[in-house]
Amino acid sequence: MEASRGEDTGIFFHCSYFNEIGPFLIDTRDRGAGAISTLVWHPRHSEYDGEAEAYPLGSLTKKQPTVLVICGPDQNGSIGLVCARHLRMFEYEPTIYHPKRSSHSLHQDFTVQCEKMDIPFLSYLPTEVQLINDAYNLVIDAMLGPEADCANIKEPYSGILVTLKQIKIPIASVDVPSGWDVEERSQDGINPEVLISLTAPKKCATSFTGKHFLAGRFLPYDIQKKYELNLPDFPGTDCLIEL
Repeated sequence: MEASRGEDTGIFFHCSYFNEIGPFLIDTRDRGAGAISTLVWHPRHSEYDGEAEAYPLGSLTKKQPTVLVICGPDQNGSIGLVCARHLRMFEYEPTIYHPKRSSHSLHQDFTVQCEKMDIPFLSYLPTEVQLINDAYNLVIDAMLGPEADCANIKEPYSGILVTLKQIKIPIASVDVPSGWDVEERSQDGINPEVLISLTAPKKCATSFTGKHFLAGRFLPYDIQKKYELNLPDFPGTDCLIEL
């Protein structure tokens, strides 16, 4: 693993493969539930912070602070669910589209929490792009994460990508923009306005030119040292920093 600093775009983590939990999960699986729950919780809370900082309530153009959160079946999907819950807590009006739900118990727990907070779930995503543009202020892309094979994206996600590439409202992506390879940008992927990297930026983020945040200051120092993570200093008690 090598760490490298981008000249204009901040600090990036160079790796041949880095999934949504990555080496931290491998090295913490025997350290107990506390380490895993820390991994699971903090990026999600910080991911909401990134959305709120990039799109504060007062900046939204529509009368209602509506946000569409699109969730995939894996780790990025659970991040999107918790992000939706936090958005609801802070007076945004999220709606979730979650076409293929995971059987993982934690993922199911997050789904139930959203349902109990009366966050609506869409049964389908409109293919008429203008309906999305008119109904929402922005889209949170929590669909395909670093583990996705961007050369073999299947339905319903391939169809969702087609729709997302046509919308005019801003998109904020979690960790890796859907359709991008973890190593490099893909022309078949979406073009988000905001990227919130989790744990450490992935190599593809060197090609990202929008507003870029890093969420997650919780990594133990031995893990940072082992994988040569050249991470920035977070200000104060913040778990989020703009790169």
